[in-house]
Amino acid sequence: MAVTAARQGAGTRRTYEWPRPALTVDVALFTVRGRLSDLRLQVLLMRRGEKPFAGRWALPGGFVREDEDLADAARRELAEETGVSGAVLEQVAAVGTPGRDPRGHVVTVVYAGLVPPEGHRLEPSGDSRAARWWDVGRPDPLPELAFDHGELLGMALSHLRRRLTESPVWLELLPREFTLSELQALVEALAGRPVDRRNFRRKVQELGFLEPAGGERREGAHRPAQLYRYVPEKFTEHAARARGLPF
Repeated sequence: MAVTAARQGAGTRRTYEWPRPALTVDVALFTVRGRLSDLRLQVLLMRRGEKPFAGRWALPGGFVREDEDLADAARRELAEETGVSGAVLEQVAAVGTPGRDPRGHVVTVVYAGLVPPEGHRLEPSGDSRAARWWDVGRPDPLPELAFDHGELLGMALSHLRRRLTESPVWLELLPREFTLSELQALVEALAGRPVDRRNFRRKVQELGFLEPAGGERREGAHRPAQLYRYVPEKFTEHAARARGLPF
C-alpha cells in the first residue's frame, strides 16, 4: 500500500493512495403545527439548485469539511440551506449504499431533530433554492425526493417515534400549561396513529410526571378542561423505575 507524506505546519500528514468515499450529513428536522383538532407532523425540506437532481426537494445536508465534526457539519448545513439554527440533533444512522449518489461513492450520516413551530424563519442560501415545511403522513404525498432521501426520511421518522417512548423532549412543543387533550393530540401527531382517549388519560395519570397547574382552558364547545404542567424531576424518577412511555 503506497503512502504519500507531506509536510503540513509542524507535523507530517500522510495520505494513503486508494479510492476513498466522500462523507456527507443529511438532516431530517421535524415540527408539529396546526389546530388541536388537526395537528400535523411536518418535515423541513430544501429545493436543490445544483446538479445532481437540480430542482428536486431533498433533506438539508452536504459534504463534511476536513477537520469538521459530524454534528457541527449537520448544524452548519441546516443553517446554510434553510436558515434554521439552534436545533438539537440526534444521530440516526450511517448509510453508504454504493450508487446512492451519482457523483460517486458517498457515505452519509443521518441526523434527526424536533423543534417548536414558532421562531424559525426560513432563509435558504447556498445551493438551496427554497425551503419549506411539508406534511408527513397526510393524504397528499411528499414530493419525490432527491438521492435516497425518501429512505433516509423513513429512518429518521422511525427514530423520532421510538424516542417518543423514551424521552420527554417532545413535551417542549407544548405550552408551559396544557390540557390532556392537547397532550394526546401531540402524541397522536408524532406517533402517526390515534390513541384511545380513556386508556391514554389513565396511563398519563399513572406515569406521575404531570401535576395540576391550578387552572382551566375551554376547548371549543366543550366544558373547560383542567390544565397540567410537566415536572422534569418526576420524569427522572419515572425513568429510574421503569422503561419507556406506554404510548
